[in-house]
Amino acid sequence: MTALLHVENMTHFFGGLRAVHNYNLNIAPRQIFGLIGPNGAGKTTIFNLITGVYTPTEGKIRLENKNIKGLETNQIAAMGLGRTFQNLALWRHMNVVDHIRMAHYAQLDYGLLGAFFNSRACRDQENRVRENAHRLMQLFDIEKYADDLVTSLPYGAQRRVEMARAMATKPKVLFLDEPTAGMTPDELVKMIRIIRQVHQDFNVAIFLIEHRMKFVMELCETIQTLVFGEVIAQGPPEEIQNNPQVIEAYLGKEDMT
Repeated sequence: MTALLHVENMTHFFGGLRAVHNYNLNIAPRQIFGLIGPNGAGKTTIFNLITGVYTPTEGKIRLENKNIKGLETNQIAAMGLGRTFQNLALWRHMNVVDHIRMAHYAQLDYGLLGAFFNSRACRDQENRVRENAHRLMQLFDIEKYADDLVTSLPYGAQRRVEMARAMATKPKVLFLDEPTAGMTPDELVKMIRIIRQVHQDFNVAIFLIEHRMKFVMELCETIQTLVFGEVIAQGPPEEIQNNPQVIEAYLGKEDMT
């Protein structure tokens, strides 16, 4: 199957420090792909390189066979890469529903005159925005917080707001950077259920970074392990779970179960 997202021999230097070396990735449509590794391995750097926060020193990045290397983050998002962040990137003084509605506006085309005269196109598109925002709030179980400022929400709910906002951009590939960070075990189980539902309802490919092995092993079809910016193993969950290199590099001598 042709890759939806293809990364070839991606290498990046920060000054004289090599952060990523010869990184390769192929994500198929609707695949759930995991990236694990110890702190400082370069996982978030890889996300930032692919999504346009940084431009790789070397290598190729293609989405649906279109070059996206060197494009601005907003251009890459418009082409179909949505993401969340390890540290929440929410607008502190905006409520939940406005976060999700705002994420739709790059897709609207009724223009300034249409907005000024409240044209039919404007009304129709705004109605679709409201309907989709409502659907996303239901899916991510944040509808009860619709009118609340995001800073007043429990941490797990803030994470779900960020994911709902990312899905409002209609991504082809959804990047999730530590989606369960700071969550309780109950919130972890809930997040697994939500991501499965998102995957099923939207037919979206998912690329995630995560430390919690329960989360990765239950959701991902393929997992890469990154150490010092290089992939040391890739395969299905069972293979990665029992790989001696992965156990030693990622967890020392601990069991990954």
